[in-house]
Amino acid sequence: MNYLMAIDAGTGSIRAVIFDTLGNQISVAQKEWTHLEEEGVPNSMSFDFTKNRDLLFWCIKESIAKAEIDSGDILALSATSMREGIVLYDEEGAELWAVANVDARADKEVRELKEEFEGIEREFYAISGQTFALGALPRLLWLKNNQPELYKKVAKISMISDWVLFVIGGVIATDPSNAGTTGIFSLKSREWEASMPKRVALKDTIFPEPYEDGTIISYVSESVSALTGLNTKTKVVTGGGDVQLGSAGLGVVEEGDVAILGGSFWQQVVNISSDVAPPEDMNIRVNPHVVPNQSQAEGITFFSGLVMRWFRDAFCELEKLEAEDLGVDVYEILEKKAAQIPVGSNGIIPIFSDAMKYSKWYHASPSFLNLSLDPQKCNRASMFRSLEENAAIVSAINLEKIQEFTGVTYDEVVFAGGASKGHLWSQILADVLGLKVKIPKVKEATALGAAMAAGVGAGIYKDIASAAKELVVWEKTYEPNMDNHQIYQELKVKFKESYETQLELVDKGLTESMWKAPGL
Repeated sequence: MNYLMAIDAGTGSIRAVIFDTLGNQISVAQKEWTHLEEEGVPNSMSFDFTKNRDLLFWCIKESIAKAEIDSGDILALSATSMREGIVLYDEEGAELWAVANVDARADKEVRELKEEFEGIEREFYAISGQTFALGALPRLLWLKNNQPELYKKVAKISMISDWVLFVIGGVIATDPSNAGTTGIFSLKSREWEASMPKRVALKDTIFPEPYEDGTIISYVSESVSALTGLNTKTKVVTGGGDVQLGSAGLGVVEEGDVAILGGSFWQQVVNISSDVAPPEDMNIRVNPHVVPNQSQAEGITFFSGLVMRWFRDAFCELEKLEAEDLGVDVYEILEKKAAQIPVGSNGIIPIFSDAMKYSKWYHASPSFLNLSLDPQKCNRASMFRSLEENAAIVSAINLEKIQEFTGVTYDEVVFAGGASKGHLWSQILADVLGLKVKIPKVKEATALGAAMAAGVGAGIYKDIASAAKELVVWEKTYEPNMDNHQIYQELKVKFKESYETQLELVDKGLTESMWKAPGL
């Protein structure tokens, strides 16, 4: 039997997952990791490549042990990661500096770029589909301004999934789907736009060769083989961004396909031609897909999964004990209770993530509005349901924005990630959208997408699109309740107006934003 390995370097953890060539998961090994704020650097989120390298090796070794296979039967491996995170290297290939995805230290540099080069963000966005909010240019400028001696040593830049493959195979390379999130990349040509850093007096020779996903770039090095048990004949294959490879793992590989990925953040993606220009209002992100000649229009909902985890840990000790006694997941208990709450959660309006406003991206202060003193109406179950409804409503708003500029119409949406395990949440999403919602058998699709890339490199699949069509299997479909849909349409209007009012409190300095993009 032959196997494929996927390394998934997410925001909250890293894991190694082994699949067989039919897409069946054989084993997984996972370690949580944290990205800490640097002392004296507000809003920073550093990536500890030294510590994280050890976690990577542990996951690889443990996944092989759990699978009880001969590592020589692992034909190829690939990697996927949180996007936007970058790693910088010197001439010898030693790591110098790295940050994780939502590092927001470059507040001053974002403003500096906008003020000194009027109109440049809009100009670069038209090419890359990215604003400066999470882009690499402001971060590089921050390093130049604050650690000039370190900046002088920078010879190469890569994304975090590229770093994983570099550690294993010794070659620094990248792919369009992840590199595109730097904002220094062309959607149309799927190549680096070195003229961008040159324009703002930054290095323009640090960009590694971009290869399409599924390209063999090296083999497992002898040193890594000795540390992990991997075989030196195992191919190291380009992977990509977690959302784009996750989309492939959901079968979302044709133009017009739509998916919602419900993880720590929620992403709403629609596949479009790479010739489609980003919208003029800059309020939607556009990224290169892992499928050649395609891009993805993307909306992002901040912290949906993390808000649920916070709510669980802050308020739901009784449900935790109940779940432990029954041997089930605590979310299963919470969903059963929330299913008894009427549609609309007795009027509760959660204020957490706004709909995406990429050009001026900030959030209101976290809160619940319209709470009642009636414990029969306002309780853990009703508040929990309101959070599920709200994540679906924000997703609907983001998809409407994408539809406005793409003109893409559709009658079904693929839903995956941890959130799709909940029957209530999946039905709520169908009702809010008024569309059929399809749930794949493999819900953690990101690792499967990376395994597809590895399989392309190994010659198992012709390309990622054909791999997706071969491997993705559907588990369930949820049909919308159109009576509930009408209620949610009205609730969506209330949410939008309420959120705007809550933003005014942030603007007045009376409350604190949940998250604010650099430069605002």
